[in-house]
Amino acid sequence: MNWQFARVLELVEETPRCTSLILEPPDWPGHRAGQHVDVRLTAEDGYQAQRSYSIASGPEDAQLLLTIERLDDGEVSPYLVDELRPGDELELRGPVGGYFVWERSSGGPLLLIAGGSGVVPLRAMLRHHVATGSDAAVRLLYSARSLDEVLYRHELESLMSDHGIGVHVALTRAWPEDWGGHRGRISPELLGDVSWPPGEHPLIYICGPTGFVEDVAGQLVDAGNDPARIRTERFGPSGG
Repeated sequence: MNWQFARVLELVEETPRCTSLILEPPDWPGHRAGQHVDVRLTAEDGYQAQRSYSIASGPEDAQLLLTIERLDDGEVSPYLVDELRPGDELELRGPVGGYFVWERSSGGPLLLIAGGSGVVPLRAMLRHHVATGSDAAVRLLYSARSLDEVLYRHELESLMSDHGIGVHVALTRAWPEDWGGHRGRISPELLGDVSWPPGEHPLIYICGPTGFVEDVAGQLVDAGNDPARIRTERFGPSGG
């Protein structure tokens, strides 16, 4: 894979901390739902910083989309969110990854579980599911700190109403007074409510912070799910 400069077409504020970059790479080979790209910044003195970001767009989408969470003490994310402008160029390499991917041929039933910005690659899977007319049953369980921090909120609502995808949001720190969804962290009881019985052999993808992923994966295995049917992608402090 070679590095290339992608032109920034648009920036979309998704939440107070997250912005989506709509990019146009000149030589994009296409990607699979769940893959990521490497992004590299080079300072005037030659210093370079590199980070990996999941691809939020589906393989069938016209443009490449990355959703970046701004980390206040980060090296890369503050520049991408605060300084980048339409018309600028961003150096990237990819797509990368072959394990944490889902394609129509993978089948289902499909349980997607996200913690915070871990929903980004799962969005690509959901869009691929819809674009290909997959008949696999799909449910998304999304843990966020507050309703304001739920990424792609209106799109998720549309997936529920227009495509019959089950979307369940768990808010861990703050919620509206009339909130009818789950309050608090993901528990074995909640997983039991939104998942399929282990005997139905669900295919499970979990993405989020390391502690979140390990905890949820452990709960699912304890409940009898096949570890070979659980795929995880985790992230931790990396300098942002």
